[in-house]
Amino acid sequence: MPTRKKTPAPEAPAPDTCLVCKGTGEVAVPVRVGRTRAETDHRQSGICLTCLGSGEATDPE
Repeated sequence: MPTRKKTPAPEAPAPDTCLVCKGTGEVAVPVRVGRTRAETDHRQSGICLTCLGSGEATDPE
């Protein structure tokens, strides 16, 4: 009796990417200096607060 061929299971769809960080998990945040917290034109990378750095879209609930 011939063996039965197994069909591969369908792959799960890729999760949607976060709209804020575009899937990277990081966003640019302005650098603030001094007592008055003046913003400079420099930027540093920070974690995306929408997806918490995962890069995947969250449920809008």
